[in-house]
Amino acid sequence: MGALAATPARIRHDLHTRLVDARARTDELFRMVREEALYDRPIAERHRIIFYVGHVEAFDWNLLARRAFGLRSFHPTFDQLFSFGIDPVGGGLPTDAPEDWPNRAEVERYKKRVREELDAAVERALQRPEEGHPHLLQMLHVAIEHHLMHAETLAYLLHRLPASKKVCPPQSTVWKALRQTHRLVGIPAGRATLGIHDAQEQEFGWDNEFAAHEVAVPEFAIDSHNVTNHDFLRFMQAGGYQNRSLWSPEGWAWRTKQSIEHPIFWRGEGNLWLYRTMFGEIRLPQEWPVYVSHAEATAYANWLGRRLPSEAQFHRAAYGTPKGERERSYPWGAEPPGERHGNFDFRSWDPSPVGAHPAGASAFGVYDLVGNGWEWTRTEFAPFPGFTPMPFYPGYSANFFDGQHYVAKGGSPRTAACLLRRSFRDWFQPYYPYAYATFRCVED
Repeated sequence: MGALAATPARIRHDLHTRLVDARARTDELFRMVREEALYDRPIAERHRIIFYVGHVEAFDWNLLARRAFGLRSFHPTFDQLFSFGIDPVGGGLPTDAPEDWPNRAEVERYKKRVREELDAAVERALQRPEEGHPHLLQMLHVAIEHHLMHAETLAYLLHRLPASKKVCPPQSTVWKALRQTHRLVGIPAGRATLGIHDAQEQEFGWDNEFAAHEVAVPEFAIDSHNVTNHDFLRFMQAGGYQNRSLWSPEGWAWRTKQSIEHPIFWRGEGNLWLYRTMFGEIRLPQEWPVYVSHAEATAYANWLGRRLPSEAQFHRAAYGTPKGERERSYPWGAEPPGERHGNFDFRSWDPSPVGAHPAGASAFGVYDLVGNGWEWTRTEFAPFPGFTPMPFYPGYSANFFDGQHYVAKGGSPRTAACLLRRSFRDWFQPYYPYAYATFRCVED
């Protein structure tokens, strides 16, 4: 869809509305946290929760205020304090104490004023965007998607917070488990298009989504469903965590140093395995997709004598067609993502049983390629040919082209619908076990 598919005035109005809606997503998460827990650090490699209350606003201010609107800073200290997060598992653990951070009231006052000043400036600028910053509309897209991405990454963080420190919202989703036949699906040789061509093809894309190029994909076979908790339990019972030959040297060093013996979402209690949901523990749901690190997923694939898919193989299985017609926008076709297609767009706090959304299957009959858990690939996160960093945010992708991150595709239950586009690429370090990331295997 091109940027001019709707009237310019409508697009501008929608952008501001979407920014307000995206803020509401992060506000919803912070309201879940009981006051006494705001200065907790649920994940050792991440900031304390209070940082993120200020960060999502400071990001908008630092991106837009002076550069796009010529606004002067009213709180330079907070602009800097809340400017940058932490790449997990990198550079050692933070050592700050709760008293090193400002109190909640100060942060809320900063947040309120940022929104008031930016909202007024956005309204003025969008009346005549052609007279303002040449990248204004793209910058607003960045602000929107940054909020929405944090609405997911904050969920990872709060998942590790004890249930007693959270306020459970009045909602729950009950999924109907369908009888599934898990199998390998043959995917014929063909071509996969990675990335997008230009802004006329799609309203917005991050710099790592450009530029589109075709990749020849030889014939392969892929799991029809994600690896489930039940499947992974078999790997554990077979001694997968103790079999050094299944792990890379780096993966084995991480596993032994951190004493990793099972997925981090699991907890053993006698002969039972419990599963840590967002708001409490339940008996291990056998047919939910397993959430694990890249290192654990790779060890499992090695156990079966298979591999994780490449990014191109994922695209071929998800968006390709048996007869080689034009690739689909989504696995199921061109229809925008809806409830019947999968578990995404903040509809649930937890996974659904694999295959619970048959309407979302690809043309080849592969299930859950969008939603229910990001899918690990074996492809290192790297630029596409012709990569050009965003001029107003040059480090967004380039800072992570380091050979230490792997591409993940598809989306999780907490992924916004706009991030389900075919070209979107997520990435994580291989030893980061907290993300809602699952996997499936391939045979080349």
